[in-house]
Amino acid sequence: MNTQGAASASSTQRRVALATIIGTTIEWYDYFIYATGAALVFAELFFKPAGENIALLLSFATVGISFLFRPLGAFLAGHFGDLIGRRAMLVLTLFLMGGSTTLIGLLPTYAQLGLGAPILLLVLRIIQGISAGGEWGGAVLMAVEHASAGRRGRAGSFPQLGVPLGMLIASGVMALMTGVISPGKAFLEWGWRVPFLLSVVLIVVGFFVRRTVEESPVFAELAERGRQAKVPIVVLFRKHWHLVILAALVFVGNNAAGYMTTGGFIQGYATGKLKMDATAVLVATTVGAGLWFVSTAVAGILADAIGRKKTYFIGFGLQVLMVFPLFWFVNTGTLGGLYAGLLLFSIGLGLSYGPQAAWYAEIFPASVRFSGVSISYAIGAILGGAFAPTIAQALLQATGTTASISLYLLIVTLVSIGAVACLRDRRGIPLGPDHEAEQATGATMFGSKPGLAVERAEV
Repeated sequence: MNTQGAASASSTQRRVALATIIGTTIEWYDYFIYATGAALVFAELFFKPAGENIALLLSFATVGISFLFRPLGAFLAGHFGDLIGRRAMLVLTLFLMGGSTTLIGLLPTYAQLGLGAPILLLVLRIIQGISAGGEWGGAVLMAVEHASAGRRGRAGSFPQLGVPLGMLIASGVMALMTGVISPGKAFLEWGWRVPFLLSVVLIVVGFFVRRTVEESPVFAELAERGRQAKVPIVVLFRKHWHLVILAALVFVGNNAAGYMTTGGFIQGYATGKLKMDATAVLVATTVGAGLWFVSTAVAGILADAIGRKKTYFIGFGLQVLMVFPLFWFVNTGTLGGLYAGLLLFSIGLGLSYGPQAAWYAEIFPASVRFSGVSISYAIGAILGGAFAPTIAQALLQATGTTASISLYLLIVTLVSIGAVACLRDRRGIPLGPDHEAEQATGATMFGSKPGLAVERAEV
């Protein structure tokens, strides 16, 4: 490649990186604003007649129910993403997520509308779930398929960074509302709505950024040659169902652990059971999300340097070590303990999340890749994070101790470690449509040997 071509490719990759990180940040800001609202105000405003304990369970359950609709979003976005392109799906999911989030900020409460209020809340949450199910696959493929083989781990970490960055911004905005702009009763009366309404501004920013990005070169080549699968989902489940299951299980441990904070459980536990100040807890969550952001970026670099699989083992190993100390620290009831628990826990979360985009993209053949990564991610999210806050709350109420929650997190992390062990590291495998035969074999430790490109990468 000449100097001018290299500069053009580098410029394109920078635009893609910016577009994917901004887009996913906006999407996940919207998603986490809801989870924080569920922990702090929705039980009071939408489910109060059910009683304090049941109201909180119902509030967390709405966080989880949306996950059940992620596969629908993944199926739809995967199908059309493999047929008409990655970029169109990214724009559509952005509008779906942002629109539903803005409307939540305008909802009447139970006191104003009665039973219609929680029903409308649930409908909008379901739309968020559909959007989230389609968003991730498109973003990671745009990032990874634009990157050179030696930089896919780093490129794939950019859309991953949108998750902790979205959490950081969501927690920061909520902390600003509870501590400065609308403290006390004002937050319950109107302040909680502002972070949701801000989403309309973020939609505009995300739309203009994503419009500047060129279509994925892999899909462009597929379309040019007319080699898209007519019904990609059918092909995926007929030929690669085992990869979908293993990839989903890889995500279970990280997602369940991550939703202790992103799903609002620790925030609700710290402010409710431990009677800690809500603003201080949100600030601590924001700082924890900052370290999660850093460790996710480091994971992308490590994934290119030592491989996806080794980086996962390091991340999950740290997570295993921290599932009990996390709550030991939090249960001190002090800000120092909360910070220590969240910060130490965030390191393993990032290292077991950063390599995911590149590894998922390298597992599936080009013609069904969007469907494969989206559906695997959606199923993993259901099995992992969907009801993790609800399960944690139920375990706490049933046993009276957070040790039961730590044991639950340990079990799901060990499941993910087992799934990681079953998959091959496919660094360097060509992602284009000319290499479908190579891409379709050798992804697991039990199948045929990988192609030459993968063997060279594993040496």
